[in-house]
Amino acid sequence: MRGGIVYKKFLKDLWAFFSITYIFILVLVAVFAYQIAPDSTSNANQMHLSIHSKPPGFKTDMLILPIGNQSSQKGFFFKGEVNNRTEIPIQDYKVASAGVSVQPYGSPEDYYEFIEESKLHSPLSKSSFQSHHLEEKTFILGTDKYGRDLLSRLIVGSRISLSIGFIAVFISLFIGVILGSLAGFFGGYLDNVIVWLINVFWSIPTLLMVIAITLALGRGFWQVFIAVGLTMWVEVARVVRGQVLTLKEKTFIQAAHTLGYGQARIIWNHLLPLLVPPLIVISAANFASAILIESGLSFLGIGAQPPVPSWGGMVKDHFRYLLLGKPYLTLLPGLAIMSLVLAFMTLGNSLRDILDVKH
Repeated sequence: MRGGIVYKKFLKDLWAFFSITYIFILVLVAVFAYQIAPDSTSNANQMHLSIHSKPPGFKTDMLILPIGNQSSQKGFFFKGEVNNRTEIPIQDYKVASAGVSVQPYGSPEDYYEFIEESKLHSPLSKSSFQSHHLEEKTFILGTDKYGRDLLSRLIVGSRISLSIGFIAVFISLFIGVILGSLAGFFGGYLDNVIVWLINVFWSIPTLLMVIAITLALGRGFWQVFIAVGLTMWVEVARVVRGQVLTLKEKTFIQAAHTLGYGQARIIWNHLLPLLVPPLIVISAANFASAILIESGLSFLGIGAQPPVPSWGGMVKDHFRYLLLGKPYLTLLPGLAIMSLVLAFMTLGNSLRDILDVKH
């Protein structure tokens, strides 16, 4: 009955509905990133320095030269394709019997490079060259300072932001629920120790603590996830402890003690289910905080390391372009961060009102 009421309230809240729809779409984009991104190579890291910092909608011809094994790659869904071809932006080409002369993008008008027929599809002809070695590419959002497709980097980079949120929230819930439940239920010396631990962690600036843990664990993808998660359990533990302190005095908990139920059974079956609404609300807020912290770490250079695409790292790479007439290189990843954080914060606030959570 309560579930139906909550569902109806949720549908009536347009901001909550819009936020969860946006988050769901972004999750789908992240899951199928390499199927959606124009550049499906690992980390969308196909560089073309000759066409760096090009505006949205930029088009150019690409000379395609295969390298290595052209067989299908395992793990494409998760890691993208192994780059098995060389792409060279060109302005012009001339097909001859012994090979092809190409004019690389940005080179002088009279400068051509000759490519032997042995490196091309045989038999060589203009139609064969166009079908096997020539491809027109459109960069919908332009290219970054390394000539990489900006749209592809944004799409693949969404995986970092969503992954950091999910893993950090899971770690914070796991630690916070256990410590908060133990402190609130048993009280006494155990409660004093856990509260002291909460106060110690709370007294240290979050970003400073994350940086310290990251440096201790080493730079890397998973190290950042663990570091962020280890700093976000404090708020969860505080809320859970407060809720348990209140709930354990209720009549139904006293009745469970009288009936001889074990302490583990009381916590698991009678207390934890009642903690779900406030935990959902705090998880949404922690998700948003984790995204901001990871973006800040990447901006400082100690988050996800290149060539892994990260929205915070993209802002770091291009923030100087704000003054160079190409602000979109910084604004696009910045807007992606802002919109995702705003969606989670809006969802959290709406859920707080819908679930009638009181702190």
